[in-house]
Amino acid sequence: MKPRIENPQQVEPKAYQAMYGLESYVRQSDIDTIHLKLIKIRASQLNKCAFCIQMHTKEARQNGETEERIYALNAWQESPYFTPEERAILALTEQVTFISEQQVTDEVYDEAVRLLGEKKVMQVIMAIATINSWNRIAISARVVPQ
Repeated sequence: MKPRIENPQQVEPKAYQAMYGLESYVRQSDIDTIHLKLIKIRASQLNKCAFCIQMHTKEARQNGETEERIYALNAWQESPYFTPEERAILALTEQVTFISEQQVTDEVYDEAVRLLGEKKVMQVIMAIATINSWNRIAISARVVPQ
């Protein structure tokens, strides 16, 4: 695959600066590092963003995530490896990522609030929105995994 833009950040640095502002907010939120990596990997899988899948699985391993859980992420609903909180985060990640196909259901949202609290759910939604934006940038520019 040939990249469309060799260095998107160099082409439009102000846009990247704004994206890094969102990324900074997400990283400073109350979301556990492993949970944030699960959000980033799962949304990237759903969006088929090879660059982000490669980056975030590598980061997840560096943060102590296991190969077993990374491999099971595509089938998290059928897997015993994820906690109730992680399942709520993953369900929300899927519904927000595919929001045009189906709105976020009351069941998924209410369960997330029950397990995580309203503030953290809002932080999770912001994390999902941020990685979805990164995915769209990388896919559109055809940023190649390294």
